[in-house]
Amino acid sequence: MTSGLWELVLEGVWVTVQLLFFSALLAGAVSFVVGIARTHRLWIVRFLAGFYTEVFRGTSALIMIFWVYFVLPLAFGWQLVPMWAGTLALGLTYGAYGSEIVRGALNAVDPAQREGGVALSFTPWQRMRLILLPQAIPEMIPPFCNLLVELLKGTALVSIMGMGDLAFSGNLVRLALQESAEIYTYILLVYFVIAFLLTRVMRGLERRLKAGVAGGGAS
Repeated sequence: MTSGLWELVLEGVWVTVQLLFFSALLAGAVSFVVGIARTHRLWIVRFLAGFYTEVFRGTSALIMIFWVYFVLPLAFGWQLVPMWAGTLALGLTYGAYGSEIVRGALNAVDPAQREGGVALSFTPWQRMRLILLPQAIPEMIPPFCNLLVELLKGTALVSIMGMGDLAFSGNLVRLALQESAEIYTYILLVYFVIAFLLTRVMRGLERRLKAGVAGGGAS
């Protein structure tokens, strides 16, 4: 493969990494906002958060990308560039899945911990920030790791917009060289390496958080 084609592949890797980073930030923010809202004491807040979750979990990420990139301009008269269209569609979709992780981890905290916060006259936000989240977050890391890897694989969907991510760039190289097996093997390996690195980082973060919780409990 010529140097120019290698540069095209590397540019695709960089675009994929950027898309993963931005969409993961949005998905993480959505996960916590919606997940915490689903445990709110007001039923209307729980209903709206649950409605959002069900809508985005029940919608194809591919169709959501189509909708954000092709339908929004017709409805509102403005066009998002492919990077931000992909970030919005993937972040909102995977954030819906992440919100269930947050909700489940919060509900798994021992009810006695909540009661202790009430006994100490903590406000709901203080109970969430000082008692519930520090215990729930370490339990969120493994499922969030799986979701992050799924998000990485989902970034390949943006190639339908002509965005030069790894999948799109790899396909251009395949067409230029007429070597499907070799090029697609390279692409698979790159996705695997990125996913492996993400998994290592998340497991290291999980160990540190759990050690911090254990140390706090011991003190």
